[in-house]
Amino acid sequence: MQVRVLKQANPTSKKKILCTVMALVLAMVLTSLLIAVMGHNPFQVYYSMIEGCIGTPHRVRQTIITAIPLVITSIGVGIAFRMRFWNIGAEGQILMGGCFATFAALYFKELPGIVLLPTMMLLGALGGGLWALIPALLKAKFNTNETIVTLMMNYIALKWIVFLQYGPWKDPAAMGFPKIANFTDNAILPKVFGVHIGWIIALSLVGAIYYLIYYTKTGYEIQVLGESENTARYAGMNVKKVILIAMMLSGAICGLTGMIQASAVNNTLTMDLTAGVGNTAIIIAWLSNLKTPWMLVVSILFAILNQGASYIQTVYQIPQAAAEVIQGIILFCILGSQFFIHYKVRFEKDKYPVSGQDIAQSKLENKGEVA
Repeated sequence: MQVRVLKQANPTSKKKILCTVMALVLAMVLTSLLIAVMGHNPFQVYYSMIEGCIGTPHRVRQTIITAIPLVITSIGVGIAFRMRFWNIGAEGQILMGGCFATFAALYFKELPGIVLLPTMMLLGALGGGLWALIPALLKAKFNTNETIVTLMMNYIALKWIVFLQYGPWKDPAAMGFPKIANFTDNAILPKVFGVHIGWIIALSLVGAIYYLIYYTKTGYEIQVLGESENTARYAGMNVKKVILIAMMLSGAICGLTGMIQASAVNNTLTMDLTAGVGNTAIIIAWLSNLKTPWMLVVSILFAILNQGASYIQTVYQIPQAAAEVIQGIILFCILGSQFFIHYKVRFEKDKYPVSGQDIAQSKLENKGEVA
């Protein structure tokens, strides 16, 4: 018996929906077994997870706050992924964006908020963009492996923040504790409907990047480069220029996430600023098929899952590790469904030649001499 895996170029919507539903059902079955083993009613736990993320207005706001960085960062990495540039450095770009924004918050805190906040946003985007420009230049100039370079730069950015936290930016009023001073009120993003204005920025980016990708020359060039670099060169595109522009934009958007998190959520800069957002955003971008409207939807679902898992830890005294296993099972099943959406598994019987003539015929067919 032979097993053949065939790629399907354009899977139907019916198949996508069917595979996704089956993955969710499998995830529910597996997590139910785990919850039952821990001595809890699975249906009560699932209800509590929903209640934990949308049960009260406060919980709804917390879910939105959790979703905001996921939306923005997934949009950022999605731009790079569209041209097949594997930007795994969103974590570092977020940190550097937060670092540049913190510089303005610490050294220009006398400015009014209407001036300081836009300055922090611009510097945050600049920090993330410049950090992403380094691997882009190496790729364009020396054809380096962008996956390794962007990944390694995450650690450099993290250690840089640690250095600032323990050194030049250490708050003298913290009684020796290694932390950076909290931002003043004029450096903190205002709230709209009880949630910081990051949600307005996120929605604006969803529309703006969608328009950029599908209705502008730059977006068209990014898509063509993603399909084939040779085609892009044949069409007269400046491939190096497209790589640099796209990566600068990708990093700038991730850097904006750093500014928002530092200003509106943490109110300072810390080494834990990203909270794993950069890595999660990579998964969200792929699950969304690199389409910004779907990134918004998937990010909200991830935020619901995260907030719900945190809630059941408190209500049912479930260990954090067990809650993370539940999240992992659900995520694994959903990611696994992508394989069955884009590939088809076929089982075929082995064909063994039974005579010398059959063997000779088989060899000719393998050489392509006989149709």
